[in-house]
Amino acid sequence: MFQDISLSDLLALQEQKTHTLIDVRSPKEFNEATIPGSINIPIFNDEERAEVGTIYKQQGVEAAKERGLELFSQKLPAFIAAFKEIETPMTVFCWRGGMRSKTAATVLGLMGIRANRLTGGIRTYRQWVVQELENQPFQPKLFVLNGYTGSGKTAILQRLAEHGYPVIDLERMAGHRGSIFGQIGLEPSNQKKFDSLLVSELRRYQNESFVFIEGESKRIGKVYLPSFLNEKKEKSTQFFLDLPVEERVRNILDDYQPWKYPERFKEAFQFIKKRIHTPVSKQIETALEEQDFSIAIQLLLEYYYDPKYEYSTHHYSDEQKVIIEAANVDEAFQKIVQTLKEQGYGLKANRL
Repeated sequence: MFQDISLSDLLALQEQKTHTLIDVRSPKEFNEATIPGSINIPIFNDEERAEVGTIYKQQGVEAAKERGLELFSQKLPAFIAAFKEIETPMTVFCWRGGMRSKTAATVLGLMGIRANRLTGGIRTYRQWVVQELENQPFQPKLFVLNGYTGSGKTAILQRLAEHGYPVIDLERMAGHRGSIFGQIGLEPSNQKKFDSLLVSELRRYQNESFVFIEGESKRIGKVYLPSFLNEKKEKSTQFFLDLPVEERVRNILDDYQPWKYPERFKEAFQFIKKRIHTPVSKQIETALEEQDFSIAIQLLLEYYYDPKYEYSTHHYSDEQKVIIEAANVDEAFQKIVQTLKEQGYGLKANRL
């Protein structure tokens, strides 16, 4: 027999890092939002779930159960084999802690594989996430990487993380780079997925003295920052990166690789075309048509993104600002690390 466990018990087990969470919902449900760190071993694929759901609505619960059992029995050997590869204690969950997770845990038990079942499923987890974001007393000091578009903020965040500094990468969690072209080549997150990832990161770094984030607006792609984090960000120390425009163009080319998605860049430009002086917008459009992306990016920086950025950051006080003038990302990273040392913000001993 399986054991039902509460969300609080599950979170405690997850912190031990020797526990595996298995989402038995369909791949589409899993991709939309899950408990961070979970793996997906679905009882039904997306098409099967849709079929069973239709039968439930049209013929009732018993007919849906019969069809579900028929579908599941055909894939039972592969389902069991996937669980046998897991070497840690495990917990399964579905949407409400209902039929799918009960079926999974029961079948596993019959095969000698012990698995807990999360009481209330991911719905309970989602309710907890919402409460956490409403009552989050996030204590660490924030250091915000700010600067003109193309200043290498994301690259520097990644480098800081690689060197052991606490970093929360908002753009990565949002699946968006924060510009009109920001979702090209990425898979944007919905709000539920973003919230779950954010709460996980906030809990992870709750006991740090500081955390780095990137200077973002309240909205990143399809998602919004919680008010407490956005307000804390606006009041925090801002590292303003000042790199030459030629270097910023190179950084954008490396990051976005527009030659892979030329049509999508032309489509995205239409959303801001009217906000740029007509002769310049025609130059940008021509450059995009001819795939002269360096020229297009430089014009976009000069006539759209730089003025927009200057307007959005004028409210920061001089006391908040730390200007980092550098020739490239490498030099900017070194200057940030040196500034941290000078201000007494080194790495914890266990991170060195």
